[in-house]
Amino acid sequence: MSDARRVLAQLTADLKVFRRNPAALFFTAILPVIFLCLFVGIFGNARLEDYGGIRASTLQVPAFIALAVISASFVALAIGFTNARESGTLKRQRATPVAPWIVFAGRIGTSIVMSVVVTTVLMTIGAVAFGVSLPTSTLPGLLSALAVGTAAFCALGIAYTRMIPSQDAAPAMTNAVVLPLYFISGVFVPFRQLPDGLQSIAELLPAQPFVDALQIAFDPNTTGVGVAGDDLLKLAVWGVIGLIIAARTFDWTPRHSAA
Repeated sequence: MSDARRVLAQLTADLKVFRRNPAALFFTAILPVIFLCLFVGIFGNARLEDYGGIRASTLQVPAFIALAVISASFVALAIGFTNARESGTLKRQRATPVAPWIVFAGRIGTSIVMSVVVTTVLMTIGAVAFGVSLPTSTLPGLLSALAVGTAAFCALGIAYTRMIPSQDAAPAMTNAVVLPLYFISGVFVPFRQLPDGLQSIAELLPAQPFVDALQIAFDPNTTGVGVAGDDLLKLAVWGVIGLIIAARTFDWTPRHSAA
């Protein structure tokens, strides 16, 4: 069997496991859609003067795309790899002839597939229900933001498994990281409406540049192809940091001998 077929087989198996996990499916695929509809329904779709008069939904669609991608990459991989490690699944896979990179490719591929699916759903709802203009001339900016953001948060999610001691701790520890990021990075609250101190902190972290890069691509006032170079550079740096940590610290064996 060729490497491509092995990756496809691993990806197919991981997608089946994901689909059979109601909690993962809900938080990754359904919750961002619920959030988008709730936020527009509750807070309205008024024009925002701080953002050149664009409607609120034009900010919220890319913001919740960012949430969905982070959930499908950072959260899903951190929890998924921790559960597989502590249950002994990773240890058994490591003992098989399957190359380690194929194991990673299957799970990362699942994150990419889910990110694409939920992004498409959110863009469709935004365009049909809320009149959001989809990126055309700024499509390169959207695609580059999604590619760099997904890669960065996948690397960070795998790296973060080193910090998680057990299966029970995984959901709490991942949410303890991402929930504050969502609030200070422009997902739930327009970023420019936050205090200056919080803005300064958020700009140093990976979520805010990701949200900003996506919002630039959706902003009808953006000129050019919409590639947010500074934001993508910050994301890339975080991705490299995550990759280095993951490569040096990833553990295939359970931390509890009973596993």
